[in-house]
Amino acid sequence: MGIILSASRRTDIPAFYAPWFANRVRAGYAVTRNPFNPAQIKRVSLLRGDVDCTVFWTKNPAPLLAHLDTFPWPYCVQFTLNPYDRTLERSLPDKAVLVETFRELSRRIGRERVLWRYDPIILNDRCTIAYHQNAFTELCDRLAGYTDRVTVSFVDVYPKLRTPLIREITGGEIHELSALIGQTARGCGITPYACCEALDLTPYGIRKGRCIDPDVVAHVTGKPCTAKPDRSQRAHCGCVQAVDIGVYNTCLHGCVYCYANHGDISIRKNAARHDPNSESLL
Repeated sequence: MGIILSASRRTDIPAFYAPWFANRVRAGYAVTRNPFNPAQIKRVSLLRGDVDCTVFWTKNPAPLLAHLDTFPWPYCVQFTLNPYDRTLERSLPDKAVLVETFRELSRRIGRERVLWRYDPIILNDRCTIAYHQNAFTELCDRLAGYTDRVTVSFVDVYPKLRTPLIREITGGEIHELSALIGQTARGCGITPYACCEALDLTPYGIRKGRCIDPDVVAHVTGKPCTAKPDRSQRAHCGCVQAVDIGVYNTCLHGCVYCYANHGDISIRKNAARHDPNSESLL
């Protein structure tokens, strides 16, 4: 079996590094470093016979659209589309533009390969339960027919994310929001999944999710997926193993809730080190 390629949990390759990725596909390989041991360097084959499926992760795949027809292997796209304004997502395009990008991507590659993420769900003085009720309903209405599934998660407030803009969510609030999400999504023909949640949300019709899902991979590739569970991920994660070629601290979206970035200064320094013709992203 070939690898499952992840592009990328660590940064938004489609939004910011699509030319580099297309160059690496043409070259047939990419070089990546272990984020916890930079001295450990790995050459990753991108050849058709060595990659079974690629999973893209993005908040804005528009720059990738020009390259879709050049990829030699099956792929799917995890597309995060939230209702937040620039208070929480500082550098994203207008949400109406992103909705149209979502629809265009779905028309190009098929709704079953565009996997919507409403993630993470944040509560604060402005983003209340009523706010999410209205926003999620509107997005479901606009994306109905363009995707088969939505993955939700509730924000984990890591120490680095402690800010008045993000607060802990109670179990009662999770259940209240889950009831809304389950009913609304299914009413629009979209199956809801939960990512890395300890609570059982199946009573609300929300299935346990796997972002790198062997069932999705099998559907996209047309053959069984025998990848093993990925034990390196968070508790309650059901993903299977994949090879990630991204680099932390390189995403320029500026989302306040991001776990993959350390700060604006280091992001700008890293982005300045990017060369689209390099073997590695930095």
